[in-house]
Amino acid sequence: MKQITAKEVETLLNQGKKLDIIDVREVDEVAAGKIPGAVNIPLGLVEFRMHELDKTKEYIMVCRSGARSGRATQFLESYGFNVMNMNGGMLTWEGNVE
Repeated sequence: MKQITAKEVETLLNQGKKLDIIDVREVDEVAAGKIPGAVNIPLGLVEFRMHELDKTKEYIMVCRSGARSGRATQFLESYGFNVMNMNGGMLTWEGNVE
């Protein structure tokens, strides 16, 4: 499973890179703040909404601590998606939130 740190994600965003970030936390968790531009698909819905994703894109999976996003990363990898897990999740995020 490919991994990326929160600091690496923040640096890429600050450089103006367009990242495809999927936040797999529950709706109420995301309401407290998410990485700008992240799309919320709660972990329990990933299987049912993966048809919305593009296999030619690279996705960064995010949750609170990195555990749920790790499960989502492994699941999507098994279906041929190009995904990586953000280590430490939002607990390690120091950048802006929306």
